[in-house]
Amino acid sequence: MTLPASALPVESVPAFLGVTQSATGRVWRDRLDPRGAARALAIAQRYQVPEMLARIIAGRGIDIDAVDDFLDPTIRKLLPDPLTVTEMEAAAKRIADAAARGEKVAIFGDYDVDGATSAALLTWHLRHCGLDPLIHIPDRIFEGYGPNVEAVRGLANKGATLLVTVDCGTTSIEPLAEAKRLGMDVVVIDHHQCGDELPVVDALVNPNRLDDLSGLGHLAAVGLVFVTLVAVNRELRARNFWSDVRPEPNLLDALHHVALGTVADVASLTGLNRAFVAKGLIALRRRDHVGHTALMDVSRLSGPPEAWHLGFMLGPRINAGGRIGRADLGVRLLLEGDISEAARIAAELDRLNTERRVIEQMAEAQAEAEALASLGLDDKGSVIVTASEGWHPGVVGLVASRLKEKFSRPAFAIALEPGGIGTGSGRSIPGVDLGKVVREAVNEGILLKGGGHAMAAGVTLKKENLAEFRAFVETALAATVADARHANELFIDGAVSARAVTTDFVTTMNRAGPYGAGNPEPLIALPSHQLVFADEVGQAHLRLRFKSGDGSFVNGIAFRSIGQKLGNALIENRGQMLHVAGSLTVDRWQGSERVQMRVTDVAVPDLGPNFIR
Repeated sequence: MTLPASALPVESVPAFLGVTQSATGRVWRDRLDPRGAARALAIAQRYQVPEMLARIIAGRGIDIDAVDDFLDPTIRKLLPDPLTVTEMEAAAKRIADAAARGEKVAIFGDYDVDGATSAALLTWHLRHCGLDPLIHIPDRIFEGYGPNVEAVRGLANKGATLLVTVDCGTTSIEPLAEAKRLGMDVVVIDHHQCGDELPVVDALVNPNRLDDLSGLGHLAAVGLVFVTLVAVNRELRARNFWSDVRPEPNLLDALHHVALGTVADVASLTGLNRAFVAKGLIALRRRDHVGHTALMDVSRLSGPPEAWHLGFMLGPRINAGGRIGRADLGVRLLLEGDISEAARIAAELDRLNTERRVIEQMAEAQAEAEALASLGLDDKGSVIVTASEGWHPGVVGLVASRLKEKFSRPAFAIALEPGGIGTGSGRSIPGVDLGKVVREAVNEGILLKGGGHAMAAGVTLKKENLAEFRAFVETALAATVADARHANELFIDGAVSARAVTTDFVTTMNRAGPYGAGNPEPLIALPSHQLVFADEVGQAHLRLRFKSGDGSFVNGIAFRSIGQKLGNALIENRGQMLHVAGSLTVDRWQGSERVQMRVTDVAVPDLGPNFIR
């Protein structure tokens, strides 16, 4: 007799270290299921790599035959024929024409890091071609995102015959129509999501357009510019453009830009992007680029740069120019050849970044209070939409990101201007497509402008439409957000004791890097370690120290944890035994190296009456 399916015994997946409710309310899971664990064992045996490295590789879904390529991603192997991208051939030929004719080219970029690095990369190449391109980075407050009619007219008046937009342009129907009316040819190199209507231009290179089958939609704009320049170089080579007097530029020499823009734009570090960042980090470590070196120095980056340095130290300083300073400062730094001038620009960006943090913290406190009032004691609501007069438009994206992290929901922060117009940014959680719902709100007439990616979007609306927008996104995303938040799990790559946590251990794990979006940094657990030290440091951080049963120690830090669930749990459990989960990094200070754990979560080992709530 066959039992009905409902009567069959179901084997539940055990929680990692038995943690079913951590300090942050999560269930801990082994990243590897039994099949993944078997693949990890096979990888360790076949490639003679340490067990933890094999587990990390298997946990990223890497097939056993692809391990070598994963550990050493190369651009040569991973770069497809650029002409597989829709309208790439037309774009390459038009840019090559401009180089051959000595035309005046105008580059219109976005004001973020991806836009700055894209504009710098394209300018660097065109200068090798003998051109002196115009560069326009719009002011975030006065011009907003993307090409605008007034700026386009200004570029035309300066004699530009070719306009190339980078990291923008896909939705700029009217401004690019004006460019064509003024006699300029237009090439768009962009990666933002597309709607049904596209601007009428000479070439629109965007792997996320509906008729593109290249599979390169995960590239940041700067990566797409790199691919475009590969096609341009090939076209110019075929025309015998390059010579001993004017040698063909080696695009690999500009991977600093590609790595920085890719990481800062939170592009998925899979496929070609991993190769871009891995090789770009090697280029940065050579310290042979004036602008990047000045940026690393002013960021007080000690030791060789890693991917997270680009996202959390270098990127924010480039961004600071576009947020609260001169929008073109980042591009100017990346193109500067004079060491003294580069140091001056980098110092100004560093100052602006400090100022930006103060402005952001004030807006963040207001936004958190508004979000708490909106969610109420029952914590109801799928999407957070906060807005206020007086917020600086340059920090709303950062505020939205903080809200998303704190409340585990998609979040918008909108700066309301005196004229009744609000400009804001949204940040999403995995599994919730924010760009799509924003475009739908534009189509419904709720937003004046809007667009972006699945994980981030920008909006412009009238103040009187704020409530309608809030209701629209809540209705549109309620089910998706509920599904995404239901799986509140933390996936652990493996467990070790403090004695095993050495610089060699971290170096071994980093062989599976660079880590970031799409290739998550390994989360390592320290089982039953005593929290012997916890003290506040910096801005809301906790400095920590854990001791294993054999007396070995490992230092830790819990960033921005004061006043949060994690910070409260750590402070309340000083001297107690805890399971600890976090990522490992090498902290370099005054010539010495030591491993530090960036703590993500903790839990009491005995999940009895005293478990952390």
